[in-house]
Amino acid sequence: MIKVGIIGGGGYTAGELLRILVGHPETNIVFVQSQSQTGRQISEVHPDLTGELDLNFVSDITPAVDVLFLCSGHGKSASFLAENKIPEKTRIIDLSSDFRLTKNRGEFVYGLPELNREKIKKAHKIANPGCFATAIQLALLPLAAHQLLNQEIHVHALTGSTGAGQRPTPTTHFSWRNNNASIYKPFVHQHLGEIRESLTQLDNNFQVPINFLPLRGNFTRGIFASLYCKSDLNLADLTKLFADYYDPHPFVHLVPVNPSLTQVINSNKCYLFLEKIEDKILIVSMIDNLLKGASGQAVQNMNLMFGLEETAGLRLKGSGF
Repeated sequence: MIKVGIIGGGGYTAGELLRILVGHPETNIVFVQSQSQTGRQISEVHPDLTGELDLNFVSDITPAVDVLFLCSGHGKSASFLAENKIPEKTRIIDLSSDFRLTKNRGEFVYGLPELNREKIKKAHKIANPGCFATAIQLALLPLAAHQLLNQEIHVHALTGSTGAGQRPTPTTHFSWRNNNASIYKPFVHQHLGEIRESLTQLDNNFQVPINFLPLRGNFTRGIFASLYCKSDLNLADLTKLFADYYDPHPFVHLVPVNPSLTQVINSNKCYLFLEKIEDKILIVSMIDNLLKGASGQAVQNMNLMFGLEETAGLRLKGSGF
């Protein structure tokens, strides 16, 4: 059994991670650390784990684990690793943004399995991708792999309120978010950096602008992204190109009918829908931001690192909200 430790266990991503791991056939949760929840039962903070996990949050870590998931939030993972001596044999999967970009990556491998599966299998440390970045990259990787991203790319993407984390803010509490929508960080969202690096990894000449408009949706979870650019490809060729690229990857699915976001919620799936309208390609990409965009992908990476079936523990829908 893989012995697991979790740092920052009180938030949304840690809750989803726990829901997956308690049902995973090859894992044993050794400890869950949380400075803000120390001493409380885990089921008090994550009530749907009542009867599933009989552990309390701890303040100190137990070094003797096989894999350590870092869920403390952006900017905290680097300082945690600097302040704590982690055994060399312990693998690390970081869900923050601290090590996603090449300039900060060091020994970390960027953990998008549909891009870096073979590297992930050999990796000791993983930088889990961002949620927007995952949805957008999965829509564009096949085109980049064939050097077909030569025209300006336009992206509109809505995210649920859980994408902003558990701590309430003026733009996440219910009375503001419900029956509402707003745009934020237009053209300068932080995930653009990792998106561009991944596309350049497949196409050294990639230089076109990515016009990304992120939107706050009035729902809890999920990312719905629509992308378009000009292309000479017809729909049949486009479909074959995507189908061939994703044939080895179990969680990305081409769907023949324009889908709705709820179809991927509580799953580790990405649904892609393709359409050709005049001279433009339209790509719809949908994921659950807390699963394929965070904790589900983290477990997918763990499975690859430890030589398990990539889908282990991830086939069934979760029990989250």
